[in-house]
Amino acid sequence: MGSRLAGKVAAITGAASGFGACAARLFVSEGCKVVLGDIQEAPGQALAEELGDDAVFVSCNVTSEDDIANMVDTAVNEFGRLDIMYNNAGIVGAVGPIDTTPTDEWKLTLDILLNGVFYGVKHAARVMKPQQSGSIISMSSTAGIMGGLGPHAYTAAKHAVIGLTKNAGAELCRYGIRVNAISPGSMATAMVANVTTGDPTAIEATKQALASASPLLNRPGLAEDVANAALWLASDESGYTNGHTLTTDAGMTTGATPNGPAFDEYQPMIREAGKSGL
Repeated sequence: MGSRLAGKVAAITGAASGFGACAARLFVSEGCKVVLGDIQEAPGQALAEELGDDAVFVSCNVTSEDDIANMVDTAVNEFGRLDIMYNNAGIVGAVGPIDTTPTDEWKLTLDILLNGVFYGVKHAARVMKPQQSGSIISMSSTAGIMGGLGPHAYTAAKHAVIGLTKNAGAELCRYGIRVNAISPGSMATAMVANVTTGDPTAIEATKQALASASPLLNRPGLAEDVANAALWLASDESGYTNGHTLTTDAGMTTGATPNGPAFDEYQPMIREAGKSGL
């Protein structure tokens, strides 16, 4: 057990699987209490049981402002405060060429990926301002930095998350609240496995494909890489970092060229399998 988050309380959306579950385990191992929010109730409850008294689960659909408000209030009611808000929940969402992208799917994708983040920032600020401290972390993507790395709605939402992060950070810093984002490249998670192979359980095959395409020789991106980035932004170690987007992509967005033919297969992220997300 570490102590980098000792005495702190976090709320994590999309906490039942993928990046969220990985971060929840890491946060608890560093002394944090965690409220787990997700629409996936069975795995969310199971994770809460695994983490014991340091975690509680609440059903949370990030398209519902009431659900986000309840999650934040649960942190205060159960653990006395909220120090860390991690807006992690996401899907791939609407896919396909711009002229055939269904409008209803476009709206739903932005509702999850952008409005859900807005609700998280809004309600975290509501309880953090009186305590004059807090760290708000939101999930963006390398698709929020460059074009051509994801579907249109996903890319638009992730760009907007970075803009909101900067603006909210500029406003909330006077209350001792830091607002930052994380922009991962494609990582070996169930969601990426589903997009690239159609099988969300094909994690090992996804690791191999990403390793062969990575700018860092034979090094795939892992959920743990993103969790460690979130841990740093959540901790006092990043106490002078605000309005920043931390990129975890092996340098791809700097111009480092991905290696091998596997990249050509996985990069477009527009397979029909990507619609379901996880």
